[in-house]
Amino acid sequence: MDFFKPPIEGLIVAIPKVFADNRGYFFESYNKRAWAEAGITADFVQDNESFSSKNTLRGLHFQKPPFAQAKLVRVLEGAVWDVAVDLRKNSQTFGQWFGVELSAENKKQFFIPRGFAHGFSVLTEAAKFAYKCDNFYNKESEGAVRFDDPNLGIDWKINLSQAVLSDKDLKNPSFAAYKENVCF
Repeated sequence: MDFFKPPIEGLIVAIPKVFADNRGYFFESYNKRAWAEAGITADFVQDNESFSSKNTLRGLHFQKPPFAQAKLVRVLEGAVWDVAVDLRKNSQTFGQWFGVELSAENKKQFFIPRGFAHGFSVLTEAAKFAYKCDNFYNKESEGAVRFDDPNLGIDWKINLSQAVLSDKDLKNPSFAAYKENVCF
């Protein structure tokens, strides 16, 4: 596995070595030792999976401490544009975002540490999305930032007028509101 470290500290994109032949392919999707050598020592305790149709946009979500979660995300079918926003008030990249295309074809994975909001948009007709978390979900600790906040300026790689959103995500607070009550 090769690891790419984006310009925002803590984020890591993993690019697996895929072994393909006439039968199909094989790759190691997770190896605790390899991840530890790359600096990731998260102890994953929960796996989640979602299915979404084209132009679905989910996010930007996070869990507040003490239930904050690091995530290791990947796509099993289709393709998404995956985004992480740095919410750590003492970080030099506070309020900055990084995005990466994750697909069944490229098999990349994206590690997002605690202290980030996370979201994705679906680029293909549908996408099956899977992720590991290093802490259990806690409903009372849900947090969110508005996906289309102009202060963040995220390019979701889809036409936002066609975005399929939950009622909940349409009501997420602005990044300015988050900055008034920073939790990381």
